[in-house]
Amino acid sequence: MNNSMYYYSRDGVTVTVILDARRALANGNYPIKIRVTNRRQHVYYPTGKNLSKEDWNRLGTSRLRTLLSIRRDVEISFNLIREAVEELTDRGSFSFGLLDARIKGCGTKTILEAIASREKEQRTTGHISTADIFRALLRAMREFSTRNLQYQDISPSWLMRFEDFMHAQGKSQTTIAIYMRALRGIFNRAKADGIIKEMHYPFGQGRYAIQEGSGRKMALSIKQIGAIAKYDDGKDSTLRYRDYWLFLYLCNGLNVADFVQLRYRDIQNGELSYVRQKTRHRTKSVRPIRAIVVPLMQEIIRKWGNPPSPNTYIFPVLSGKETAVQLKTKTKTLTRIINRRMQKIADALGIGHVSTYTARHTFATVLKRAGANIAYISESLGHSDIKTTENYLASFEREEREKNAALLTRF
Repeated sequence: MNNSMYYYSRDGVTVTVILDARRALANGNYPIKIRVTNRRQHVYYPTGKNLSKEDWNRLGTSRLRTLLSIRRDVEISFNLIREAVEELTDRGSFSFGLLDARIKGCGTKTILEAIASREKEQRTTGHISTADIFRALLRAMREFSTRNLQYQDISPSWLMRFEDFMHAQGKSQTTIAIYMRALRGIFNRAKADGIIKEMHYPFGQGRYAIQEGSGRKMALSIKQIGAIAKYDDGKDSTLRYRDYWLFLYLCNGLNVADFVQLRYRDIQNGELSYVRQKTRHRTKSVRPIRAIVVPLMQEIIRKWGNPPSPNTYIFPVLSGKETAVQLKTKTKTLTRIINRRMQKIADALGIGHVSTYTARHTFATVLKRAGANIAYISESLGHSDIKTTENYLASFEREEREKNAALLTRF
């Protein structure tokens, strides 16, 4: 057979369809397999189809109904594996172990097995936060239903009941939206791989719509930020984590996961340039975020940073030898310490709730209050679309409406 249409190659990994003539089956035919090659190692994946050598040679051109049916099924198997290889090579993380996990996750019969497989895949590739989301989703679904759920069991009404269940457990709408987006991703992959039909897809218009969490009123005023910057209880530990928080705020609402990985080489011509860890492997084009290093940031680096060297981390949190799990643990620990210290400062100043997330939300809101273009704010935060930024700024819009409404009765 002329199988040129069943050939794919990317970064040294090839995928092709072959007739495995090493050993004949009981009926005298030979199995059709998908062969994946990487660094001279071959792995064969069955298609469930078999042919004689004669039929194999005419498979590509024959109009016989039986051969046309086999050709369509082989194409589906080939495309399934090709897409899995393409996804892994795009991320620069191809291995046969990951390919097996990806394929098994796609071909699984139950939704719970697919989620568990996706969690394993994300954890293996070092995407610990995403893996934790899938693990939490799996736990919530098992608590809600003791059945070994099939894809067709998940209907729009099932999702509504599941959402009500999570609300009753005290989960926020933001958390529920995160879980539902993860579940939708499982269905999107299953639909793309032909595992489910469109009629079994429960998300979208006229079906189940994911309700995003509304922005909480968390932004501080410039006056409150000034009070934080001046706060001093005489303890170096308080001043260190206060300054870390101020650095997050000044550096475009930087996330702690990005903060700990900043290196001196990221500072060029008075600007910090970095790529968000959260989106590094989710987009094909990497778009760096840039922030001017203002004098207060320079002072914080001078006071608490490592000795300057291009490849050295700016702040003394990581050694550079951490595994993905250790990196996640250190990031979470630092976030917890900063939040605890900042809440003590906030309580002393009578400000209310303050956390690392407050720094990010405040950065966006201060710019909005100053009249900055929302597209600029979105780019500075590293958001992929304006809608995400608008959600960040929802509480500010509410504040504006309340202030303007009060003007109506100021007789």
